Amino acid sequence: MDKKTNKQKLTNKWLVMMNIPFQMGIIIFSFTYLGMWLDEKYTDTSIFTIILSLTSVFLSLYNIIRQVKNLNKEN
Repeated sequence: MDKKTNKQKLTNKWLVMMNIPFQMGIIIFSFTYLGMWLDEKYTDTSIFTIILSLTSVFLSLYNIIRQVKNLNKEN
């Protein structure tokens, strides 16, 4: 029984870790796309794209750190 629960925990950790790149990609793409749309609509510069893309990178990094901390707490 103990081997089965350890194997299940390991599988769950792998699933969480495999989803991280997809989460990062979705967050960064959506914020950058929103920034490009705002730039087209309101300005002639790319200030919104720069600000929102940098914000999305920091937000996705925070999300990764939070998820890894939660995985380590479950041990």
